[in-house]
Amino acid sequence: MTDWLDELNWNDDGLMPAIAQDFQSGEVLMVAWMNREALRLSSEQGRAVYWSRSRRKLWFKGEESGHRQRLREIRVDCDADVLLLQVEQIGGIACHTGRRRCFFRVLKDGKWQTDEDIIKNPDEIYR
Repeated sequence: MTDWLDELNWNDDGLMPAIAQDFQSGEVLMVAWMNREALRLSSEQGRAVYWSRSRRKLWFKGEESGHRQRLREIRVDCDADVLLLQVEQIGGIACHTGRRRCFFRVLKDGKWQTDEDIIKNPDEIYR
């Protein structure tokens, strides 16, 4: 029997990009990386678990901030090399900057402009 994880096209580092999308609004909240273990744990636990490339370890979303992502659905693209996680963002903050989403800068007139306010100061989130 083939493991469902074997059907995916992992990159040379054993990773795959994962897009976290709000399951109700369709808003893209963030992009992170997953390895096999992160995806397996996410599926088993019903919460987003990622692979932190900078820390080189599993990252249980919200383990420090409390801003967890409850997993509603996992999809894979046609090439089986990008994951889409439909999530419920607990606490309304997905970004480490204290914003709802990581995509809060928009290119306007040749400059990056912030179009989203900070919900909570990151110094109050991460101690």
